[in-house]
Amino acid sequence: MCTAIISVDPSSPVPVLLVGVRDEFLARDWDPPGRHWPERPGLIGGRDRRAGGTWLAVDPDAPRAVVVLNGRGAMAPEDGRASRGELPLRVAADGKLGRPDLAAFDPFHLAAAEPDRVRLWSWDGRTLTARDLGPGLHLVVNSGLEGLDQPEGDTEDAYMEARLSHFRPRLAAAPRPEPGPEDPPEWAWGAWLPLVNGDGLPRADHRSLLPLLDLGEGRVWGTTSVSLVAIRRDGVRYDFSAAPGVGEAWTRVR
Repeated sequence: MCTAIISVDPSSPVPVLLVGVRDEFLARDWDPPGRHWPERPGLIGGRDRRAGGTWLAVDPDAPRAVVVLNGRGAMAPEDGRASRGELPLRVAADGKLGRPDLAAFDPFHLAAAEPDRVRLWSWDGRTLTARDLGPGLHLVVNSGLEGLDQPEGDTEDAYMEARLSHFRPRLAAAPRPEPGPEDPPEWAWGAWLPLVNGDGLPRADHRSLLPLLDLGEGRVWGTTSVSLVAIRRDGVRYDFSAAPGVGEAWTRVR
């Protein structure tokens, strides 16, 4: 149940704000954001050690940021399956999805954010849809934009609905941040920072933005990191936390 929070305000000095919440099994190894791809030296992101890709890629020179979430639908065949972690790298490099062999990818939602445009692609294993996200606040979860792309009915949908119902109005009511290039995180992200730090909810709460669940047999699943990206017309500010919910754990990615 990853979450992307995207705010678009063309009149702001910071037209696009992107929050990327990554949920995964805690035992799955990863590297913190860096320039991990020699074939794409301009890109920065955390690296999944198993598949080599990323959940969020930033090109500070473009400027551009791209985040991927798991989607719902028909899974790709085991034989020839490609990692969805390749997709943010592909799109961050030039802003285009191009024409990959989509049948090789499990369902996904992929958002590409630039100062003048935010594009969201959704693949359900059969059909690719694309839309532009206009001015306003947008939340993307595994069941799609605002959770409306898939029918309700199972436990995971109920968790996502609870998350959206709690956080959407609180984010919308909070003053929109305008992060400066050198502001400390608490100044840069203002009223949003306590919210993306979990808003005080227990991590096992159904509404939690930062879930942490013990599934038994040594399997623990939950939020492993949170990224905050502010896209200005002259560059990108990228803050990162590998300790979700800890207020002082934010670091600048340069």
